[in-house]
Amino acid sequence: MHANHDLVTGYLKSKLHFRGFVISDWLGVDRITSPPGANYTYSVQAGINAGIDMVMVPYNYTDYINDLTSLVHKGVINISRIDDAVKRILRVKFTMGLFENPLADLSFAEQLGKKEHRELAREAVRKSLVLLKNGNSPDQQFLPLPKRARSILVAGSHASNLGYQCGGWSIQWMGDSGNITTGTTILDAIKSTVADSTSVVYSENPDDSFMKHNDFSFAIVVVGEPPYAETVGDSTDLTMLDPGPDTIRTVCAAVKCAVVIISGRPIVIEPYVPLVEALVAAWLPGTEGQGVADVLFGDYGFTGKLPHTWFKSVDQLPMNVGDLQYDPLYPFGFGLMINSSLPGFSGVDNLGYRKQRVLFAVLCSLLSLVLIS
Repeated sequence: MHANHDLVTGYLKSKLHFRGFVISDWLGVDRITSPPGANYTYSVQAGINAGIDMVMVPYNYTDYINDLTSLVHKGVINISRIDDAVKRILRVKFTMGLFENPLADLSFAEQLGKKEHRELAREAVRKSLVLLKNGNSPDQQFLPLPKRARSILVAGSHASNLGYQCGGWSIQWMGDSGNITTGTTILDAIKSTVADSTSVVYSENPDDSFMKHNDFSFAIVVVGEPPYAETVGDSTDLTMLDPGPDTIRTVCAAVKCAVVIISGRPIVIEPYVPLVEALVAAWLPGTEGQGVADVLFGDYGFTGKLPHTWFKSVDQLPMNVGDLQYDPLYPFGFGLMINSSLPGFSGVDNLGYRKQRVLFAVLCSLLSLVLIS
């Protein structure tokens, strides 16, 4: 893309009359050649002539300046291309008023993380959760969980890890583990939600002996993926972080449990579905873990629907709605809701998994007929 003159200049700037400036990706120009940086001078030439106006050069900026200057002096890059880039950059800066007010208003820093912001983020978490399984039938649902219980076990690598909740591009490029910023972990959210008389015990990865010698009313297991960004997140197996699978097997074999999946995408979960009473896709909820507890314990209902098809195994990928062999674990748009007749909850009736799949198949068939017509 960085060297594609037809798209950057021909289509974006000429056909669409884009008046802003085009900035490269981080080290994007370096990657014009393979391996990256193999012919840096050519990369600079190809990128600038394609229409890149501003180049992100985090490290070898001296080489970039020297190569660009040399290419202009030799006529390989026309000075009019440089003039165009400078004009576009200055136009945006003048429009933004940066020359009149070059510095940000630091008083706005006090607004960051204010109560209203966190409440909005918490609401976003509640509305994004997708309920994938809830008991064996609408009449035998596991959620919502009772706030009053003798003892609750919370387990899993992601239950008390704010960095894992936030994912990649949080504070750092790849994200991180632990208390990377201000926020509420899912564990702390559970503790603040249940009744004072309810004991909450946390064990990240309990073994069989621990489960045998403790008697819990139910368990909440929070597992998923580690933080990642860009190509570092590429995976050929899309499995959850160890020891997540063992935690699910150990805990859910000993006590009824709800499993919360923290991930930036669908991952392999089919082997664990029969082991659990309830299964929730929480994606990357960020700092406001209280939004997860809000829904688990019935203060709010599940309203989220899958924005992706959830596959059974990676062998099925790629999988898209309308494929002849469309047989997912959960179809695109799937998402259960809790039965409104449950005590202390004002939700809407749960269609159930089978009914949702039948309805979804009918809609897909109708759409196919329309497209064929």
